[in-house]
Amino acid sequence: MSEDVIPTRQGIPAGEATRPRRRRVSTKSLPQHNRVHNRSVVLQALFHQGAMSRADLARESGLTRPTVSVLVAELEADGIVAEIGQREDARVGKPATLVEINADAFHLIVLDLSSADRFVGAVVDLRGRIVERAELEIDGAVGEDAIVRAIRLGERLSALTTRRILGIGVGSPGIVDDHGVVREALHLEWFDLPLAERLTAHFQVPVQVGNDANTAALGVHTFRDVPGLSLMVITIEHGVGVGLIIGGELVEGEQFSAGEIGHVTVDDDGDLCTCGRRGCLEVVIGARYLSDRLAATAPDAREAVLSAAGRALGVVTAPVISALNLNEVVLSGPASLLDGPFVEAALATVRARTLSAVSNGLSMRTTQGDTDLVLLGGASLVLQAELGVS
Repeated sequence: MSEDVIPTRQGIPAGEATRPRRRRVSTKSLPQHNRVHNRSVVLQALFHQGAMSRADLARESGLTRPTVSVLVAELEADGIVAEIGQREDARVGKPATLVEINADAFHLIVLDLSSADRFVGAVVDLRGRIVERAELEIDGAVGEDAIVRAIRLGERLSALTTRRILGIGVGSPGIVDDHGVVREALHLEWFDLPLAERLTAHFQVPVQVGNDANTAALGVHTFRDVPGLSLMVITIEHGVGVGLIIGGELVEGEQFSAGEIGHVTVDDDGDLCTCGRRGCLEVVIGARYLSDRLAATAPDAREAVLSAAGRALGVVTAPVISALNLNEVVLSGPASLLDGPFVEAALATVRARTLSAVSNGLSMRTTQGDTDLVLLGGASLVLQAELGVS
């Protein structure tokens, strides 16, 4: 056997299985690139600030009024923006005509594949409003059978709307690269699966696929009211993962594994984890493991169990929060586990282990039952890719 080719899963050389992200090649700026950028700037302003006049858009974007007028006319022709009438205020002169994003111009299909027992999905408009929902039991399906179920759910959702489909956004468990390839999702037995390519070929629309924790972070960043441009979203419901937004940009890591804190060892003598090691953070704070421990615990000792789990999370995340000087941390998972002793202990632990300059501005909160973050993050992936809106 050749010494420079080490066989791995499916015969892929080891270097390919962990290849880093694509290097973006610089190209000369062309007029069409400027047009796409300017179009994105206009849509970004309308998305985040609501209805605006053309003059408002020119001031906000820094573009000239003629350029804005041309872009708005193109977007109107595409049905993406619409005039909604004149501004009603006491300003001098002729009232300005306002334009806004036409939320129903397109719909998006979004899939959350993170659960161990069912796939859930939704039809979403351009504003992130969920129009229709559907779900499909997995029934233990793995490999190709699980792909078929994801496609079937997408078909059900497509049949629930008569609008044009802008694209499909997917939050998948496991490690997902920037081609939409699921490199590894253990419980679905997906390895080096070109999921975006498979779905694009079937549905004939653009498809964006991201890691579920990352898409949850995008969902918070794009559609929920959070201060600043940086945040950490920690998910515990289906495994333990972290989505990081820094300076408004998603952090994925060189091998697309940023945020994989679930298998950081916190107790060398702890319970056996599915990864084969003992005492991983996942077996300490993961919803399934934590719920099982609580079920076997006397009612008067439940608070101590939850506090211990919260402290474990604080120990692992304190260095990350300090290194990145994060102010916003959001915990996503069952409210019965996270609210109260868990989040209180996690925050207290981070504050005890970091300088006051870091922790004084820190907010750590739960999503309080908001279960749509992965779905909304899937919508964010599509909006970014197709309209330049984030």
